[in-house]
Amino acid sequence: MEKVKYLIVGAGVSGLAFANWLKSKDYLILESDSEIGGYCKTITQEGFTWDYSGHFFHFKNREIEEYLVSRMHGQEIRNVIKSSKIYWGGEWIDFPFQKNIHQLPKEDFIECVYDLVFRPTQEPLNFKEMLVSKFGRGIAEKFLIPYNEKLYATDLKELDLDAMGRFFPFADFEQIIQNFRNPNNSSYNDKFTYPAGGAIQYVNALASEVESGKISLSEKLQSVDVLNKIASTDARKIAYDHIISSVPLPGLLDICSVTYDHDDFSWNKVLVFNLGFDRKGPSGIHWIYFPQSQLSFYRVGFYDNIIPSNRMSLYVEIGLDRLTNLSETDVEALRARVLRDLKKSGIVSDHKLVCWHSTIMDPAYVHITKKSIKKVSLVKRMLVNHGVHTIGRYGGWTYCSIEDNILEARDLAASFNDIEFNHER
Repeated sequence: MEKVKYLIVGAGVSGLAFANWLKSKDYLILESDSEIGGYCKTITQEGFTWDYSGHFFHFKNREIEEYLVSRMHGQEIRNVIKSSKIYWGGEWIDFPFQKNIHQLPKEDFIECVYDLVFRPTQEPLNFKEMLVSKFGRGIAEKFLIPYNEKLYATDLKELDLDAMGRFFPFADFEQIIQNFRNPNNSSYNDKFTYPAGGAIQYVNALASEVESGKISLSEKLQSVDVLNKIASTDARKIAYDHIISSVPLPGLLDICSVTYDHDDFSWNKVLVFNLGFDRKGPSGIHWIYFPQSQLSFYRVGFYDNIIPSNRMSLYVEIGLDRLTNLSETDVEALRARVLRDLKKSGIVSDHKLVCWHSTIMDPAYVHITKKSIKKVSLVKRMLVNHGVHTIGRYGGWTYCSIEDNILEARDLAASFNDIEFNHER
């Protein structure tokens, strides 16, 4: 039986970042896919460069950004000030909606202001009630509720009122009114960086610091004996001291034979279409939000407005219930509908589709509920007691940025480095 001190499960950003900052060289990275990167993979097709979805890095930590960029030799790095819009009434208004209600037609504007002033005063119990209590029924029902229902593909009453944490663009009454005269649409992702070669360049930067032979591709972790610390893959058995996993938490619990109530964990899928057209479309916009139920997608982004091109390059995202089972025929039918909806919303006219790609992200957005918060805390403590550390958005079953994943992995590696240093002393 093989033996390794640190068994890292998943060669995405979290797993590779942990290996980068771990001082010990006694580690092995298992990756079930044939390529590294997880959801940060990049596809190139007929001159178009697409990611699995829109992955733009919003760095707050300058040190992390410099660490990655310094390892992207020869890459053009674009520093972008975000321009995002909302499709409303056949027009594009500024995001976030709640700060820009003055851009709505008069009657919609009056309704939003009135409901903002006379919003409910009772304490909210879930995400949907939070939206109404913070912003009033008009703002909530015109954008915040329908948009997030499309994104999460669920009833928002099921989500915890703080399901999006710091990533939700809150604004108090005074800020909303001030925005009528002095626009300030700042949010956590005002600026982002993007390499010309796509999001995979960030992954490659991390992978450049991993020793040759330390990543085993196309090897799937099948079971873990947490009592005896033995991991079984589809190829071998590995004794370990610690597991660091970015596997989605419910899947990891199954692998570790941990009994749990499956109703404690919920999520949705996202079907992503990457579309390349023969000529340019709208300029100066990086992505647009669509709350309308009659349109299939909730967001459309423009790669060609980030890396300049004379051809329109889009990513289109559709939220789906996790139980949705798509066949090739379903995907083809949805692609045809997407093209019709892009035309309805004025993004394409007589454009010719040159090529396309699709992928399904499953899970995509985890549903943070009161039950999941309690269960995640419980099972993570239990796993740590057996040397299993679960990290990342899906491993931690949370809502966070890619930078957050890197910082979490770095901090966990640092804690092991400290233990080993003190042990050597």
